[in-house]
Amino acid sequence: MKKILITGGAGFIGSNFIHYIFEKEKDIFIINLDKLTYAGNLENLKGIEQNYSGKYKFIHGDIYNKELVEYIFAEYNSDAVINFAAESHVDRSILDSNIFIETNVLGSATLLNVAKKFWKEEDWEKKRFLQISTDEVYGTLPENDKSIKFTEETPLKPHSPYSASKASADCIVQSFYDTYEFPTLITRCSNNYGPYQFPEKLIPLIINNALNDKKLPVYGDGKNIRDWLYVEDHCNAIWAVLQKGKIGEVYNIGGNNEIQNIEIVKRILDYLGEPHSLITYVKDRLGHDRRYAIDATKIKNELGWKPKFTFEEKIKDTIDWYLKNPKWINNVISGEYQRYYEKMYKNI
Repeated sequence: MKKILITGGAGFIGSNFIHYIFEKEKDIFIINLDKLTYAGNLENLKGIEQNYSGKYKFIHGDIYNKELVEYIFAEYNSDAVINFAAESHVDRSILDSNIFIETNVLGSATLLNVAKKFWKEEDWEKKRFLQISTDEVYGTLPENDKSIKFTEETPLKPHSPYSASKASADCIVQSFYDTYEFPTLITRCSNNYGPYQFPEKLIPLIINNALNDKKLPVYGDGKNIRDWLYVEDHCNAIWAVLQKGKIGEVYNIGGNNEIQNIEIVKRILDYLGEPHSLITYVKDRLGHDRRYAIDATKIKNELGWKPKFTFEEKIKDTIDWYLKNPKWINNVISGEYQRYYEKMYKNI
């Protein structure tokens, strides 16, 4: 039975991946290490322990805790690590970057060092360490030339403390392959959307605010462009990279859906039947990248992956999921989140 250590498995993408992989694979055992910060929620994994008894183990803890990580490697001897664990919200990194450096940089380094210590070198060809990264490490793209997209060869040029911490982690991961030929892989994805996403991110934030007749904060002129990828498509790509990816390589994962933020907001309002008058433009985010766009040619050509779902189809399904799960939203929006929201958007 293949054993996979998944870090950050109670978060948005990690929890979706656990659901995905259990539905897809029968001969697999998952160890889920999660710190359960504000964005980590065991409700995202409801039914997993009951439905996959004997094939799933949750461990509450921090990837920066070397002793705990060593215990997990000694106890379970995993075949692979998929590192989803990360502080991921740009706004929070602007307010305080320390936890981003601790988790995203030092935590990733801890995982790597422990994996290298416990995995015997003669077994490395059968092992995999997959770092889940982001297109934000590349910086920004010009708006007026849509032919220019991020490729795996694009230099790293992060503009926020969050993206800088992710770029730093990527460099450390890559260095383990370059220095030791350790079996690392890196994926960099575009903006994900789908169920279980914490309501500070654009799509669930707009849905939740609109349903509660709250103003919808939109940075600057709202014309920043993002490439949107449905989370299940991302999970499928991650599994393809883990199974077939070439060691030491980076794979970009994109949905080929470049859309302005303001258009996303308007589509959601139109679907919900809510007025555009809820839109409130706020002071632009510091260091706000203007455009992201992923060139996913490499993963398509080498691994045969491409998105299955259209944005038009899955944005409706995503909105419907939040409409059907108001209890989930209410449970995850804690007092801490309310205080953070009021601090960020105190002028609207």
